[in-house]
Amino acid sequence: MVVGRAGDGHLVAELAGVTASDRVLDIGCGPGTAARIAAATGATVTGIDPSQPMLDAARLLTRVRPPEGSIEWLQAGCEEIPSDDNTYSVCWSLASVHHWPDLDAGLREVRRVVKPGGTFIALEKRSPPDADGLASHGWTADQAERFALMLPDFGFADAQVQNHVRGRRKTVTVSARLHN
Repeated sequence: MVVGRAGDGHLVAELAGVTASDRVLDIGCGPGTAARIAAATGATVTGIDPSQPMLDAARLLTRVRPPEGSIEWLQAGCEEIPSDDNTYSVCWSLASVHHWPDLDAGLREVRRVVKPGGTFIALEKRSPPDADGLASHGWTADQAERFALMLPDFGFADAQVQNHVRGRRKTVTVSARLHN
């Protein structure tokens, strides 16, 4: 299934204040919807995903409608991001942190590749505490709060948890800035 919600991409691009001067990393980019939204500002974007079929979809959709900025698509997971230290001013992960096999390793890599003062945003579907099956595919309020409380251990400050409602879609973001 190819998932890519433009509303989520616009939300994180707005929260991060993405501009043409930014370098953006989209972890778990899927079909590249959020990456293309960032690139439309003129930003330089890297989208990573462990799934080759998702990257194939991202490349195809980008060829159909090329954005203003540049996008590089790389097959990788969050535990080994193929980028130099201090590369990105903005890093986000939409509906994928709950898939990360090793949360600590993923956050260490985010810390490594984000520039001091850079922004990290995780967006997940908001799930009720008693959800099971597909309905549990996201974060409960408690899980989002626990994730935010982890971020200072990885050098991030000013973590904020925000709930968002767009139509019937309910999401939660956790955002923070890397210490200078």
